[in-house]
Amino acid sequence: MGKTSGTAKGLRQFVDLDQQRGWLEGEAVLHDAEDRAESLEHRFKYAERFQKLLRRPQADAVLEVLGRYGASCIPVPRMTERYYWSVSCLPSTSDKPLVRVNASWMELFTLYADGEDIRARFILHLSDFTAAGALDPEQLDQDSIERCVAAPEDAGWFFPRGKDIFGVKVRGAASIRAFLESSHGSRAIRRFNLTHMNRGRNAYQASHSYSVADHMLGD
Repeated sequence: MGKTSGTAKGLRQFVDLDQQRGWLEGEAVLHDAEDRAESLEHRFKYAERFQKLLRRPQADAVLEVLGRYGASCIPVPRMTERYYWSVSCLPSTSDKPLVRVNASWMELFTLYADGEDIRARFILHLSDFTAAGALDPEQLDQDSIERCVAAPEDAGWFFPRGKDIFGVKVRGAASIRAFLESSHGSRAIRRFNLTHMNRGRNAYQASHSYSVADHMLGD
């Protein structure tokens, strides 16, 4: 798959809007690059953090969940790795995440330790969880969120600043997997990711962990 236009930016350079809509609805398979453009110097920069992650009791669950996320939630992930999305390993932020996936200037998906289990934070469009796509938090359909997880008590939500922005918190690997596999949850993730991958180059290229991305890309 080549570039679609010399004037397009973000993901639209590689995948046109019709193809994106098909992928969003699960009706199209996008043909990704076979090889990754990789910097060995950059890989080694975060290798020690990755080894530290592997020593955590949550490591297996984190990498398994990321494999599912990479396979189903990021369009043409090899073609767009680092420059249009990235994953950070044990980033040095106050909330102490295990990993965080970003695109453009936006957090997409974060995993945290929760005892020996994990919890997740998804940033999504509010309009995917309200009646008729409303932008009013008062019209949030809580049942639609709870149906996406293994147990209703595993789901929570919050409202970051910004128009049509919404956060979902999910506790436990089982419910995180359920959210990723649900038709409503997976479509909401894909739509938000398309929005931000289309906005332009990723601002978090410098913190990308190729070692973690290996597990997202099945390498």
